[in-house]
Amino acid sequence: MITVSIRYQIDPYQLAEFEHYARLWIPLVQRFGGQHHGYFLPSEGANNIALALFSFDSLAAYEQYRRDSLQDAECQAAFAYAEQTRCIVSYERSFMRPLLP
Repeated sequence: MITVSIRYQIDPYQLAEFEHYARLWIPLVQRFGGQHHGYFLPSEGANNIALALFSFDSLAAYEQYRRDSLQDAECQAAFAYAEQTRCIVSYERSFMRPLLP
């Protein structure tokens, strides 16, 4: 299993737009075979950092999701929404291996 961790720098004045963007992606990741663990939005502390965590069975499964999402109309609409609203300033993607009981 591979867990993808995305650290977003967001525009704090576009928090509602980022939340909408996040809600679009949760079912999309699941539809492509991933398990979404949620988005984590600013509360206390930094007001411009958000996180997302989701897992796939393997790095190969994640890479297939990435290829398929580029051809999917709903995914393309979600990408376009973020671009139009400019709610995301930048992001960093990391791959992690979960330690489970």
